[in-house]
Amino acid sequence: MPASAKQRVFSALEVAKICGVVNQTVINWIRAGHLKASVTPGGQFRIYPEDLKVFLDSKGMRVPEELQSLVRDEPGILVVEDDKVLNDLLKAVFQRAFPQAKVWSAYDGFEAGTLLSVHKPKVVVLDLNLPGVDGLELCRRIKQGPGFDHPLVIGMTAFSDSEWETKVLELGADAFFRKPFDNDTLVKVIRSATKW
Repeated sequence: MPASAKQRVFSALEVAKICGVVNQTVINWIRAGHLKASVTPGGQFRIYPEDLKVFLDSKGMRVPEELQSLVRDEPGILVVEDDKVLNDLLKAVFQRAFPQAKVWSAYDGFEAGTLLSVHKPKVVVLDLNLPGVDGLELCRRIKQGPGFDHPLVIGMTAFSDSEWETKVLELGADAFFRKPFDNDTLVKVIRSATKW
């Protein structure tokens, strides 16, 4: 989370004004788990800019200019691959091809979930056969659940069964690669979709 965003938090009343609703409606959203908030020792709700933007985006509401300026929108790529050699290779390829982007590595679905929540990458390169939460389930959560800012998801697997490709695309993945694949082609797909 950027330092500027940590310094500015919104009260429930401020969020109510932004959304054009009464304060109690915002409190209800928070209590129902629709809007992430922290609670002060005095029992007041405080909402970080990133969480407010995720909520507004998920509801199709306008994001005020002040909030836009507080939330960093840097390019980021998450590589989710349990093979450390391939993970390191892809990370190096992406760092070279997209020097403006942050690149994170996850080695299982649980670690990926944490990094997705914290960093909200714009691109997720996802191995489908992972320990823990498998890649298909992770793809479904990313594409169908709120809070991930709708990243580009590229599924990949070494399995030759075409059922994997069909399943991941049905779950909302934007592209599919069968291992081994050409790194330059993968970079071109990302560049074309993101305009980086």
